[in-house]
Parts: sequence; structure tokens; C-alpha cells
Amino acid sequence: MGVSSMEGSATSSTGPWIVINTNPHRERLVLENLQRQALNAYCPMIRKQRSHARRIETVLRPLFPSYLFVQANADLKRWQPLQSAHGVRKVVRTGDDPSFIADAFIASLKMREVDGAIVRPPSPYQIGQEVRITGGPFDGFIATILDLDEKDRMLVLLDVMHRGVRIKLNGEMVTPAYGT
Repeated sequence: MGVSSMEGSATSSTGPWIVINTNPHRERLVLENLQRQALNAYCPMIRKQRSHARRIETVLRPLFPSYLFVQANADLKRWQPLQSAHGVRKVVRTGDDPSFIADAFIASLKMREVDGAIVRPPSPYQIGQEVRITGGPFDGFIATILDLDEKDRMLVLLDVMHRGVRIKLNGEMVTPAYGT
């Protein structure tokens, strides 16, 4: 197991992936157990900053906490033993059958990995940039970006009746104010 990516053994086969719900903070344990069973399992990771004892360090954390993916075999007869694997809470299902994720989705996640962690695409916005609000009560207003966060939200400064007002907006609610 690659510690940085928590990825199972690579196989040349492609196919849908089964979604596994794990007990909290047990993704690594479940991944190791599934790999011992010769299953292709994958847990995408991201880098997060953690502060501990007055130090800030970068650590790897699951992109989808308490979830990982196992590639389904062709006959689908091997998914039921996954239910009883140590650390597995449940196989995510639709009715009696497991829910599947397309191989293309997993492949796109793997393509965005750099040094074992998923990398966010660069933001089209920067702090200090002016944006036009599209929708909501401030539709059409021009605002200045004060802060951007990981979840595609931004803090903007809006001039309302000659007074600066700070509001949080979803990145989908703005467009560049001028030009591009």
C-alpha cells in the first residue's frame, strides 16, 4: 500500500467501483484488509493543515471521510463479503444491490493526484479581485474578494449605501466584474 495515496494494487481491468462506508477514521485499516483479500481499493487523499502544540503541519486526510472505493469484479459475487470486513460499517446500496461509481470518476480523481494527494484546480479568482454578484438580493452589485476558502466560498466586501458590508458567497454566485 502506498502510504501517501492509500491506493490498492493497480490492475489493468476497468469497471465500476463499489462505495464502502467505514467506521470513523478507519479508512487505512479497511484499505489494508481489502488489499489482503486481493481487491483493488482506493481512498483519495487531500492535504490539510493541522495545528497541534503550537505547530502547523500538513497531513493527508481522506477526500471523502469514512468512505472508500473497491473495484467490482465482473460477476459481482464478491461484494457481500465486503459487508463483514473489519472496519466496514456498510456497503452503500441502492435497494439490495450495491451502488456503483463509474470507473471514469475514479480515473479523473487519480489524474488529479500529485504526490499521493488530490490537488484542487486553481481558483479563477484571487483576493482583491472585483467580481459581479449574479443572483440573490445583491444581483448586479460589484464586490471585492477579501478571502477564499477550500469549499469554493468567498468573503466579499460590498459597498451598500456608502458603507462596507462583508458577506459570504458561493463561488457560483459571482463572475469577474470586468472583461474576461
